Amino acid sequence: MTDPFRTERIYNVLFLCTGNSARSILAESILAQDGAGRFRAFSAGSQPKGTVNPLALKVLQSYGYPLEGLRSKSWEEFAAPGAPVMDFVFTVCDAAAGEACPVWPGQPMTAHWGIEDPAAVEGNDLQKEAAFVAAFRHLRNRISVFAALPIASLDRMTLGARLAEIGQLQGTTRPRPSAA
Repeated sequence: MTDPFRTERIYNVLFLCTGNSARSILAESILAQDGAGRFRAFSAGSQPKGTVNPLALKVLQSYGYPLEGLRSKSWEEFAAPGAPVMDFVFTVCDAAAGEACPVWPGQPMTAHWGIEDPAAVEGNDLQKEAAFVAAFRHLRNRISVFAALPIASLDRMTLGARLAEIGQLQGTTRPRPSAA
């Protein structure tokens, strides 16, 4: 059996968050641009809000990242027959990390890259936007480290360890235990 991570090809990456309106949207856009040619980026949520947070769009646009095709959608789209098979699935919010995810076709590599929810910040407009900028920077840092990995030359165990290390970079939150 051939290892799907041993060949140079385009990898599908899904970023998950509960509402799919801020962090996962930021990550999708960042990887779409910074990983162009090596990665196809997607995002989804367990309980999608149905709209993208306007501050997420404002921050992405201010840094020159693409907005085309960004929408809040359910993770069920990516577990359905005919959906793109994911190579990597990253949770970027602690609530989603604690939820029972669908079974992803293809057994993707997974990791938790939790950061604070910028949409939960209260305060004036500048404070709220600053939270989105901080989230953007944390995600861009993680995604740049991920995109630089020599994926095809790493075995699954080493790659899994590297993905977990990326999740511990500056700005890390801790997942909440799921309710049993």
